[in-house]
Amino acid sequence: MSSDDIARAVLERDDVADFVRGGQGVSPSDRRQQVEGVLDELKTRQRYRIYRALQHPFYPILRKVERIGEHVERARDATKHGRVIYVSNHKSHLDYLIQPIVLDDNGVRPPLTVAGINLFGGALGFIHRHFTGAIPIRRNSKDPVYLFTLRAYIAEVLKRRDLLFYAEGGRSYSGELKSVKTGLLQAALLGERHELAVVPMAIAYDLVLEERILAREALKKRKRPITQEVAEMVRHAVGYRSRAFVTFGHPIPLSGFEPGSRRDLVTLVQRVQDDIGKAYKVLPTALVAASLRLQMTRRELEARVTALIGAVADEGANLAVRDGALAADEGVTRLAERGVLVESDGRVRVRDRLALRYYARTIQHLTRPPRKTH
Repeated sequence: MSSDDIARAVLERDDVADFVRGGQGVSPSDRRQQVEGVLDELKTRQRYRIYRALQHPFYPILRKVERIGEHVERARDATKHGRVIYVSNHKSHLDYLIQPIVLDDNGVRPPLTVAGINLFGGALGFIHRHFTGAIPIRRNSKDPVYLFTLRAYIAEVLKRRDLLFYAEGGRSYSGELKSVKTGLLQAALLGERHELAVVPMAIAYDLVLEERILAREALKKRKRPITQEVAEMVRHAVGYRSRAFVTFGHPIPLSGFEPGSRRDLVTLVQRVQDDIGKAYKVLPTALVAASLRLQMTRRELEARVTALIGAVADEGANLAVRDGALAADEGVTRLAERGVLVESDGRVRVRDRLALRYYARTIQHLTRPPRKTH
């Protein structure tokens, strides 16, 4: 169904009709006009054949990233039983390209993507709105009309299409896994939840293309316009090579969760967050970054990496390497090529503390004390 069909379905919902009639100090016609304005903002379209062809102009970047899908069969099986909501962490602007392609490469139908409205300016916005099928949303909006309409729109979309959204709301500027936002999961519970399942999904890179940009902006606590970021990402892409691990968790059927229950929502959010954390691929660059001090001998580093591997393995981590010496060698090599570390005379020294701290925090969820529960 087209975006116009979905918009009509939203306006025909009983809860939307009650919302339009019940506006305090606002006439029903004005409230309906407000809802229609939000629906017009949310419109998107996925032209699949053109969307698939978009890989070619992005090939200079995509060829630098080796895509590795893990447990894709879980996503494939989930799509056979109903609609799917993929909930992922968010590391890089490359996520939008890589994750749908991994699904497509494995014969899994492509989802619509939820993206921040800041990504919808200029040529990139035109591509998102008319080809990739990305739904623009305002993050951190407090407008009750917008929030109500967005939840209803997502519920209707999920009757017809699969959906991918980034649980943290935006990229992690510090490197660590951030808390899962509740809004879109709450909207999903308003849909046909007996035919819906959440598939947690984690993406991890040996090296994140824009790690220096993110680490610097986290320190300054301000974000730059997307056009400036893209220009700098192109510069950092010179010599860039990495693997991207896209790991799928076990599907979580939504039939056992009640939409009006706050406890059920909190339980769902915590389970999704835990599953993403366990699916996240622990790579040698992260192990070295979390183990290294300002300078160390290679032997000291290998011992610390070995101990860290044992600690995160006890937490059920998804490890890429279990041998400390091999992990240290691979991690140091990759980080040295990126200019984060330098090795000489048997000692490993730090050149870029911000970038090193960024990679260390990517596995912080596996090394910090467990979350308290009540």
